[in-house]
Amino acid sequence: MAKACQLFSGSSGNSIYIGNNRTGILVDIGVSAKRCEYQLNRIGIAASSLKAIFVTHEHRDHIAGVRVFASKFNIPVFAAPETLEEMRKHDQINSKIEAYEIDGAADINGIGVESFKNSHDAACCLGYKITMPDGRKISVCTDTGYVTDEAKAALSGTDMIFLESNHEISMLENGGYPYHLKRRILSAKGHLSNFAAGEFAKELLQSGTTRFVLSHLSRENNMPEIARQTTISALSELGAKENSDYRLYVSKPENNEGLIVL
Repeated sequence: MAKACQLFSGSSGNSIYIGNNRTGILVDIGVSAKRCEYQLNRIGIAASSLKAIFVTHEHRDHIAGVRVFASKFNIPVFAAPETLEEMRKHDQINSKIEAYEIDGAADINGIGVESFKNSHDAACCLGYKITMPDGRKISVCTDTGYVTDEAKAALSGTDMIFLESNHEISMLENGGYPYHLKRRILSAKGHLSNFAAGEFAKELLQSGTTRFVLSHLSRENNMPEIARQTTISALSELGAKENSDYRLYVSKPENNEGLIVL
């Protein structure tokens, strides 16, 4: 059976585990390798069982622990060529680590991984759709200013998604961030708002998605309950009811709940 868990979420660090009873992968390690290993152990996952680390992009809150973790457990790293170039430039990976360019798709011990382009102010930013051996599809779509056409095509029919719901627009506009940072977050290469996440969730529900995990929430410009209610409100426009037609989760900066089992 497929399992997933947002180990860490937000600007302080991001990492997602996806796997089954035999094996698994990580998407990003934006905290120290030690913290990531501890959190995996806490949910009953041995780091030695992991077969790959897929990196979305080179920002520190997504790669801080990649080099040490990959080296310690001899785990290959997959990313876009532009991302690997940036990581090498800043010594985030080195010759001791197996690093591979992902060209659309990869197969990791029967786990299929399909990449798609997001829109973010990075050298390249990818999202991933993971197809488990049992056919279940789990996707990661964070760090994007809007949902790209490529993402929409890839994500249609996914069973579960880790979907960015970064900020409440009014909180960001009226908050204490400097103007240039507000403009960056609100731009087409910034982050997805609660409203945008809710609107895309409607499309996903209609394509068959039944589990939504709201991710990468800003501590300064969002509140978990606001993000949650925005998505519930959007899905209710379709007549959908929580815990009947879908399940909704909101990621915490550090997970304390455990695995979601599909």
